[in-house]
Amino acid sequence: MFDFGIKDIIDILLFALLLFYIYRMMKESGTINIFYGVLSFIVVWALASEIFNMRLIGTILDRFMAIGLIILVILFQEPIKRFLVELGSNRRWQFLRKLFHHGKDNMETDALSWVMPVVYACMSMSKSKTGALIVIEQSIPLEHYARTGDIIDANINTRLIENIFFKNSPLHDGALIIAGNRLEAAGCILPVSHDSDVPRSLGLRHRSALGIAQATDAVAIVVSEETGNISIAHRGKLSTRLSTTELEHRLNAIAITAAK
Repeated sequence: MFDFGIKDIIDILLFALLLFYIYRMMKESGTINIFYGVLSFIVVWALASEIFNMRLIGTILDRFMAIGLIILVILFQEPIKRFLVELGSNRRWQFLRKLFHHGKDNMETDALSWVMPVVYACMSMSKSKTGALIVIEQSIPLEHYARTGDIIDANINTRLIENIFFKNSPLHDGALIIAGNRLEAAGCILPVSHDSDVPRSLGLRHRSALGIAQATDAVAIVVSEETGNISIAHRGKLSTRLSTTELEHRLNAIAITAAK
């Protein structure tokens, strides 16, 4: 007779929590389709092998399960890499730092310190129709993309941001990366999104902003050179024609969330 005790209940609860945590992380990192696919395969395998005792399908799926991990790594190298980077990111383990650090207000103040200089720069560049692409690092490091440009490592300053994207500047065509409350690098090359839903009226800057937002959890701000419109890409979504007030609210919310 099958004994079902307190240990089994704890086992099930821990597994459910782990599954939910993995689901939430993969959803945030843009790899949720892999989660659904793997989960569906496991359900089919369990039904065929364990419940209905379907020998032929069960044997085939058993063999596939043995090499399934290797196949997943080969087919989904980049999404799995993003997921593992997200798993080990500082934000995931920030609660440990908060246990020994009582300056939460200071952390939120530091997180918000970059918002207004960026908003003012975007406001000025929008009026002058100066094209710009600014990327703010979140939990996933952007070192790989920063190395494609020129390292600046300067304090966040409105005038400096405007000078970087001045039309005669050699760095104005690339992206400016902000990390750790510093202007880390400029003239950086970003992945380009091939999403067919992006309107044809939007140019390479918008596709690059969406590309980095799909590849990481970074925030990308675009100022259109043709119209002066401000757009923001985050979590794989592109929002266009934002006012400076809307931009400020969005960036404040993102910064506060990241500091928690």
